[in-house]
Amino acid sequence: MFAHTTRSLLRAAPMARSPLPVCARTAFSTSSSNSLISRMSQMSLARPVASPAKSLVVFQQTRGMKVRSSVKKLCDGCKSVRRKGGKYVYIICSKNPKHKQRQG
Repeated sequence: MFAHTTRSLLRAAPMARSPLPVCARTAFSTSSSNSLISRMSQMSLARPVASPAKSLVVFQQTRGMKVRSSVKKLCDGCKSVRRKGGKYVYIICSKNPKHKQRQG
């Protein structure tokens, strides 16, 4: 008999700890989720829809420059140039833009 009452108290303990009754907890959670859904739908309706022509922006990618400790001419179109007060040595190629290099 004693074990039966202990089990019933243990089962009832989580319900006793909750400050809100079950019906209030479910009503609160559904109302907050419903209001969140309604706010999200209102935001999506209020947002203007962009036309496909405006949303497609083509970026022209420019090649960077390789940075190496020692630069060398890779083809006969490569020229060495000193810039920024002789601080950097650049290799600039008129034939192949992949050959651009900077020492440093």
